[in-house]
Amino acid sequence: MTDRKHELAANLAKVEERIAAACAAAGRGRDEVTLVVVTKTYPASDVRILSGLGVRHVAENKDQDAAPKAAECSDLPLSWHFVGQLQTNKVRSVVAYADVVQSVDRARLVTALSKEAVRAGREVGCLIQVALDAGVSGRGERGGVAPGGVAELADLVAGAPGLRLDGLMTVAPLTGEFAGRQRAAFGRLMDLSTDLRRAHPAANMVSAGMSADLEEAVAAGATHVRVGTAVLGVRPGLG
Repeated sequence: MTDRKHELAANLAKVEERIAAACAAAGRGRDEVTLVVVTKTYPASDVRILSGLGVRHVAENKDQDAAPKAAECSDLPLSWHFVGQLQTNKVRSVVAYADVVQSVDRARLVTALSKEAVRAGREVGCLIQVALDAGVSGRGERGGVAPGGVAELADLVAGAPGLRLDGLMTVAPLTGEFAGRQRAAFGRLMDLSTDLRRAHPAANMVSAGMSADLEEAVAAGATHVRVGTAVLGVRPGLG
């Protein structure tokens, strides 16, 4: 076993222990929570190692990094999630490899995704990104739509050819009433998920929690946690 494979295997085991413990504490089955490993800034070689270790879901946040990585790993049994703010001029490229776009937050993006999914003959899963720090603009610092805009956007996705409404995603906010209150933030997301499922019963995916707060997300009811640093290590400094 190479040093890097040994390192990733050890980190993955620790994260798996954390998720299993969080599920047990919440009275949930381990199979109720899916680990999505965020591989941004790390090479395709790491993705290949992770796949060999049993990881099936990986996430990226920048198309210029994700597209070549996904192409290099196209032989692997992976589901690719796009989790970053997505500009419409990148949609055609993203639709070529992403199985799920977790950051859908505006009507114009829905239209663009639908057009390209139909053109590519693909069905793309979509999560509405909820901004729990949304101000008067109705958007959050890191993208997302205000809670009040979820229903309308969800209806738009559900009716768009080539798209599948899978559920909701959030990033624990750094500002506003939920800053530093991850459990409350994720609890609010679960309330919104309950509302969403009344109109769209199949949209039961809830993506929340990262390396530092995955336990709070599992306790709240998240179905997917997005973990990067705890698996891959501290990201190299940029620039």
